[in-house]
Amino acid sequence: MNSSQFNFEITKESPSSKARLGRLTTPHGIVETPAFIFCATKAAIKGATPDDMWREKTQIILSNTYHLMLQPGAELVAKMGGLHKFMGWNGPMLTDSGGFQIFSLGHGSVAEEVKGRRRSSRPKSLLSITEDGATFKSYLDGKTHVLTPEKSIQIQQDLGADLIVVLDECTPFHVDKTYTEKSMHMSHRWAERSLKEFQRGDPDHQALYGIVQGGVYPDLRKISADFVNNLPFFGHAIGGSLGADKAQMAEVIEMAIEPLDPQRPIHLLGIGGISDIFYGVRQGIDTFDCVHPTRLARHGGALVPPFVWETLGESSKGHEHMNLRNSRFREDERPIDESCDCHTCKTLSRAYLHHLLKARELLALKALTSHNVHFMNRLLSNIRKAIAAGSLDEELKKWVA
Repeated sequence: MNSSQFNFEITKESPSSKARLGRLTTPHGIVETPAFIFCATKAAIKGATPDDMWREKTQIILSNTYHLMLQPGAELVAKMGGLHKFMGWNGPMLTDSGGFQIFSLGHGSVAEEVKGRRRSSRPKSLLSITEDGATFKSYLDGKTHVLTPEKSIQIQQDLGADLIVVLDECTPFHVDKTYTEKSMHMSHRWAERSLKEFQRGDPDHQALYGIVQGGVYPDLRKISADFVNNLPFFGHAIGGSLGADKAQMAEVIEMAIEPLDPQRPIHLLGIGGISDIFYGVRQGIDTFDCVHPTRLARHGGALVPPFVWETLGESSKGHEHMNLRNSRFREDERPIDESCDCHTCKTLSRAYLHHLLKARELLALKALTSHNVHFMNRLLSNIRKAIAAGSLDEELKKWVA
């Protein structure tokens, strides 16, 4: 279904797990997989410029259809030459369909409500879900919008990302199997409509991913996987509820990925924890996306490997980041991580970053974002090297306490 501008080649497979190395070719460059996709939600990485992202060795970023359709509008982005030109990013890009935000906000919360446990008092914005699509109120001005599968594809075509996604209903964790099954079948019909609309346009410059739904139910995940396998999607994305905890998430990922066509790239939506990435890689996941690294930076958190905690005389168990707002760093002349080659670690001390956070200087957010971006790119680079060397288990011990 796609032109020669798109290709996915598996270059090495692990003999001891489903982990694999791949090359994902797009019109804007090649992504070496496994890879992490950073979230430029509103066509911007919060706290970093495109140059910052390149400098810290970023391969690919993601923008959000839901937010961009509301502000500034897909038509304007198209008029400005598409997302790449609009935001000054010349590398590979992915856009989601808008469904995740509509349905997570519609249930009164955000990601955690769909992925697992959290409840929220956030006002509900979803007005109705019908076979035609989703009707919702804009969080910006309260205006009513209708997003259909066709409209989602049209918006993503206007935005112009390399990789785009079908519209689906993202069911939250608390719904029962009856609702999950009904929703899955509707999402399948939406996927067929998304594919038909995609093929009506100019598919040579974009590649379409299908989404596997089915919640926490093995039989539904198998039905959904078989469905996407039988349609000419370029890639697969695993969506919907992944359970209430890490153990159930592992079960859901295994049941979702096992029946998928392994020759297509496989993306895991909305997951970015270090241990979760290692687990996903071992199961055959090629790409991940999550707001966690950049959001953490905005709250004063710096991602660090376990050995950094040892330099503080503490156990690293259960800790993936350092809170630089903590007073212990007030007179600490060391960089965040002496083994890190990011611009922040080469130039700024923990003490200075602590001061910037206390003074509420924007430079703190930029510096910590650059570090966390570099950390994730370094992590995935090391994972790729470990797969090539057959040493993924040993690499895991360096990054997860």
